[in-house]
Amino acid sequence: MIKTLRLLRLRLAMTLLKSQRGFTLIELLVVMVILGLLAALVGPKFFGQVDKARQKDASAQIALFGEALDLYRLEKHHYPNTDEGLNVLKPYLKKDIPKDPWGNEYEYKSPGEEGRDYDLVSYGADGAPGGDGNNLDIVSWKGLE
Repeated sequence: MIKTLRLLRLRLAMTLLKSQRGFTLIELLVVMVILGLLAALVGPKFFGQVDKARQKDASAQIALFGEALDLYRLEKHHYPNTDEGLNVLKPYLKKDIPKDPWGNEYEYKSPGEEGRDYDLVSYGADGAPGGDGNNLDIVSWKGLE
């Protein structure tokens, strides 16, 4: 009885294996077109989120530099001048001074414009003043919109 069941199962399995076929070229093409359309729709939204994340990262780094600048001011009773730059903040930071998320240096000015104690700026992806979108300047005196 057990041998008979095993034999039947083996014959059934072999029959199923023989009857299975691969995918046709048309079926593969249809799947590739669907995947291409999904990538075309989702890709730009994903990369838009990457740009926003870089801007938020730059804003967070500028905020941390601001805290380090405040600590420097508490100790030295003044902010570092433009010539001293951000390099004097190394003792107040856990790591070296990073570049902005686009690989550019942060620009530091002290005294800042419009009566501010200092100005700290990342010029965005283009590395030039002005711009919008991915090229938006990230500044210490206002948050992201």
